[in-house]
Amino acid sequence: MSDLVAPALDKRLSRGNVLSLIGDTPLIRLKKIADEWGIGEQVEIYGKCEFMNPGGSVKDRPALNIIETAEAQGLLTKDKILLDATSGNTGIAYAMICALKGYKCRLCVPESASPERKKILKAYGAELVFTPASESSDGAIRKARELYAQNPDLYFYADQYGNDANWQAHFNGTGVELWEQTEGRITHFIAAIGTSGSFIGTSRRLKTYNEKIECVAVQPDVAIHGIEGIKHLESAMVPRIYDPKVPDRFVEVSTETAYEYAVKLPRVEGLFVGISAAANVYAALKIGKELSDRGESAVIACILCDGGMKYLSEHFWNA
Repeated sequence: MSDLVAPALDKRLSRGNVLSLIGDTPLIRLKKIADEWGIGEQVEIYGKCEFMNPGGSVKDRPALNIIETAEAQGLLTKDKILLDATSGNTGIAYAMICALKGYKCRLCVPESASPERKKILKAYGAELVFTPASESSDGAIRKARELYAQNPDLYFYADQYGNDANWQAHFNGTGVELWEQTEGRITHFIAAIGTSGSFIGTSRRLKTYNEKIECVAVQPDVAIHGIEGIKHLESAMVPRIYDPKVPDRFVEVSTETAYEYAVKLPRVEGLFVGISAAANVYAALKIGKELSDRGESAVIACILCDGGMKYLSEHFWNA
């Protein structure tokens, strides 16, 4: 299999505007860093380049499906404001799509979201309601629910944490793409848990092709952490769309390790990605090393959730 699996142009041109660039992202092999770990040739590790979506992250997929599903059901109309909680990436996707489609967008965002994300959201014209950093994404969720309860007729509450259109975007997109791009050879799928949509939807699709594919969920190793956008499930509000029967295994990653690999990846692989993507890569390498040491073969794919540009203000770049 080629180290780069390119998307088909005819699919990417189907909508005729910026939305045509959502999905069909490339899959690239992460060979240099696997070699550093001493992982044998029989274990292939790949990253799915979700930072190449036009909004810069994997969240473009569910945001588009949530909006278009709501349009089809008559829930989102020009007299409604799209409302949701976001740590940044889904909000950017909402704001981009709403700008194109002509909807107003009001987003509850933790104050701890990176300055870059806040500026991007404002650039797309979103109205931001900030919530305490100490409450993380859970505080933003509570605020969005409060605003909706106060005036339900004013809003379409997108509810990315509880909307089935979230995971369905990955069931119908990401999972299909990974199966086709690996030519049905994928043995392990790895993704961090935030809303859980990318992990749940992709895993469910892959299991329909081959129930032996191991689906590995990544989460922080402690409740209070610095891996923006993902949840420590034991201590956080569990998303309604999360299904505890889906993960075959969990890998816990420390904030320090995620930072370390965010710095390492551009220098080793030329791959400038965000903190959760770095955590996913670390988990893929950890599992790949285990399999390699046992002499097993594998094709491991992880989600490269977003790019590193939104994190340049983070202190770890100065290390």
